[in-house]
Amino acid sequence: MPHGWEGTKVRLVPLDKTAHFDNAVAWINDPEVTAWTLIGDMPVGRLAEEEFFDRATRSQPIGAPEEVVFAVETLAGEHIGFTGIHRIDWRSGAGLTGTIIGRKELWGQGYGLDTARTRTAYAFDVLGLRLLLSEAMEGNEASARMLARVGYREIGRIPRRYFKRGAYRDAILFALDREWWRRA
Repeated sequence: MPHGWEGTKVRLVPLDKTAHFDNAVAWINDPEVTAWTLIGDMPVGRLAEEEFFDRATRSQPIGAPEEVVFAVETLAGEHIGFTGIHRIDWRSGAGLTGTIIGRKELWGQGYGLDTARTRTAYAFDVLGLRLLLSEAMEGNEASARMLARVGYREIGRIPRRYFKRGAYRDAILFALDREWWRRA
């Protein structure tokens, strides 16, 4: 393995401005890519995205980062998206997960699923977390199906939580406990 955490279709690699930055700016400003995300309705310039990259790649105390962000590449090394574990609560062993596949022609081909499975193994087996949380907006059937296939369970909803593209949408909350995942 060249570097990173490898699944059956993808490799999760550290962010690299040279290899991943231009795609990040393009994808975050593509309304089709961000149709179901909490970001993407306001234009994001290069400077703002650079600040994110700098924060996400800045050296943090070993064992206690607040988030771990990866670029998603195919096994052939083609950059196709991003994934991360955010708001890590080390005391409780929990984190909030998310994925964005920017290469639209690859949607529906299992890259998001393999990304989530690989990220889950990393979170539980490498970081030692015990609980992963995620959410999807009502109507985002692809994300809900993908989370369920990884083993996440729907644990609740927040009615009309987000305003997105002209409508209030429920937040569907998901959880994946390490023990559920191991048994699955």
